[in-house]
Amino acid sequence: MAENPVKWLFLILTSCLSFALVLSASNPLIKKTFIVQMDKSAMPASFSSHLEWYSSKVKSVIMSNTQSEGDGDGERIIYSYQNAFHGVAAQLTEDEAERLEEEDGVVAILPEMKYQLHTTRSPMFLGLEPEESTSIWSQKLTDHDVIVGVLDTGIWPESESFNDTGLAPVPAHWKGACETGRGFEKHHCNRKIVGARVFYRGYEAATGKINEKNEYKSPRDQDGHGTHTAATVAGSPVRGANLLGYAYGTARGMAPGARIAAYKVCWTGGCFSSDILSAVDRAVADGVSVLSISLGGGVSSYYRDSLAIATFGAMEMGVFVSCSAGNGGPDPVSLTNVSPWITTVGASTMDRDFPADVKLGTGRTLTGVSLYKGRRFLSPNKQYPIVYMGSNSSSPDPSSLCLEGTLDPHIVSGKIVICDRGISPRVQKGQVVKDAGGIGMILTNTAANGEELVADCHLLPALAVGEMEGKAIKHYALTSRKATATLAFLGTRLGIRPSPVVAAFSSRGPNFLTFEILKPDMVAPGVNILAAWTGELGPSSLQTDHRRVKFNILSGTSMSCPHVSGIAALLKARHPEWSPAAIKSALMTTAYVHDNTHNPLKDAAEAAISTPYDHGAGHINPLKALDPGLVYDIEAQDYFEFLCTQKLTTMQLKVFGKYSNRFCHHTLASAGDLNYPAISVVFPEDTTAISVLTLHRTVTNVGPPISNYHVVVSQFKGATVKVDPKSLNFTRKNQKLSYKITFTTKSPQTVPEFGGLVWKDGVHKVRSPIVITWIPPM
Repeated sequence: MAENPVKWLFLILTSCLSFALVLSASNPLIKKTFIVQMDKSAMPASFSSHLEWYSSKVKSVIMSNTQSEGDGDGERIIYSYQNAFHGVAAQLTEDEAERLEEEDGVVAILPEMKYQLHTTRSPMFLGLEPEESTSIWSQKLTDHDVIVGVLDTGIWPESESFNDTGLAPVPAHWKGACETGRGFEKHHCNRKIVGARVFYRGYEAATGKINEKNEYKSPRDQDGHGTHTAATVAGSPVRGANLLGYAYGTARGMAPGARIAAYKVCWTGGCFSSDILSAVDRAVADGVSVLSISLGGGVSSYYRDSLAIATFGAMEMGVFVSCSAGNGGPDPVSLTNVSPWITTVGASTMDRDFPADVKLGTGRTLTGVSLYKGRRFLSPNKQYPIVYMGSNSSSPDPSSLCLEGTLDPHIVSGKIVICDRGISPRVQKGQVVKDAGGIGMILTNTAANGEELVADCHLLPALAVGEMEGKAIKHYALTSRKATATLAFLGTRLGIRPSPVVAAFSSRGPNFLTFEILKPDMVAPGVNILAAWTGELGPSSLQTDHRRVKFNILSGTSMSCPHVSGIAALLKARHPEWSPAAIKSALMTTAYVHDNTHNPLKDAAEAAISTPYDHGAGHINPLKALDPGLVYDIEAQDYFEFLCTQKLTTMQLKVFGKYSNRFCHHTLASAGDLNYPAISVVFPEDTTAISVLTLHRTVTNVGPPISNYHVVVSQFKGATVKVDPKSLNFTRKNQKLSYKITFTTKSPQTVPEFGGLVWKDGVHKVRSPIVITWIPPM
């Protein structure tokens, strides 16, 4: 795997730079080869063949280009694709290609490239993309028997990501069903999509009957979110995947050999807990091994959280549950899905970006990001007037936010409009600018988003910049009577440093319900993720967006969650005997906390060092998780004992114990004694009450039978830490050994302290993050 990483990186980087150069070339008269991808099923009945239809599309843009009169479409088309790919390769000018892209039936226009990229990035970034035939991931595993249940908005079965070619028959243990309805028939399930169900009774009870003309009352996904997450978990490899030419490569899920069961629980008006509960219940009975749930609400007590209750039952049945942490960052205490039996996933960046530049009239160039690709473009050699409808005040107003109906066409028409981020969706602001006659948009972060940049597939030339750049642009627009700028879109870039970086939007700890349970558990790629998309909506998800794409790029903890779900499926395939807690432990204790510049992980919100409240145990490292050495295992009764420490009444505890007839044995002295892979110590600030805390942990040897580990632990300003024993000597596989960690306060701190505890045997590094908090008296 590691023999030629430089070779592969160089190839990809060279390809990407070549692609950027193709995109940035701007001579409108030069013809270049473009691959025109067509929606084969959209061919009107008036055409006798697909080639005739494709040719007519090409001819229509040539005929409308007066400079190309007499240039026949036949001379322009150099290839016709009718089998594995549908469309043509044609010689077109930039202008013709831009106009052709807007035609009905055209899925995407792809520029000719010298090298083909190997991956759409996150599999390679995570070390999952096999480069050698001996790769551990390329071996035929029982991952074909692992079924991941995805609770979301349904699935778009026609996507190539759900192709089941080469998959063995559906596992015999599968008890699920393929429910039918409008737009979804029995044949839409296959050996990849082994099941599909819908849950809407709770939704209809709350909102009234679903309008079946406007919404599919079936597993079919018109929103796109469910298709995207399902493909990220276990999508089959698709070569040539891209979004309008961006992120070109081979798209594949984390566990491409695993199966998908789609449980549609979310509808136009939201997702209701009764439906979610029913879906989890059904999925467990159906036979899923992993549940991927990229949704969440507010935080409520464990016994009032229906998702926590449902997933407790799933955990009892041996099902691994991965949930998104939420997009409430960078505010602290913004997490959802914090139950210890759930794996709570935050979001981070990858080493791929989509740069776009703002060149001001002053000559200064500022860099942002964008996924814009359309027929409108701004000449890089011309400056356009810019306008900002806000003021020098730090608090945005409706006009500066470009909310609907707030822009005066007399002022913004023909100009690039500066819009502050917030309140309305980022892409919707661009639509507001476009409707008011603006020719472009610069989307500026406010203090809430800092320097984090999220790329969007805008409907007009538009890009996003960080808070600092935004302030500079706004100052220029407000102080110069003739402020001008132009925008340039630079394609795809790889090798971005530093990466990963914790996303500013990723929800943060501490865990409001229980400080002793550190959350989130980990971070995974969740920024600018390419995956399959619905055929019902354009890439911006706006109704006014008539573009149709097979893949889309999205950001959110909804995208990071299925990365972990897919890796969990791989681990379950390799270690079918592992419990959900063992899988979580393997992911947490092997996670890394340094980026590709060998510095501590950074936080995009502040450009400061990230903490375990932001990244949990760290960034997932799938190859290391395969062989973690030791795991912190937790049984269902242990989780119940944890609940017994949470001051719940007998009736409240029955929510979790009634089916298994569980009772409190009071085996845990405190919540911090749960055998969790992360260690969170909470002292009352009045240390006369408690100055010494001892926590207990037990590790299970899943490495070589004879293994000897020694401990290394961080030093803290506010407390001394003692581990007993300092070494663990195993003599057999699956042997359990215990140790205790004693924290003694010496100088209470006003802010939490962060560190780590690592067990080492010369091969494995089993790391637990440590957080020490002093709580002031109430």
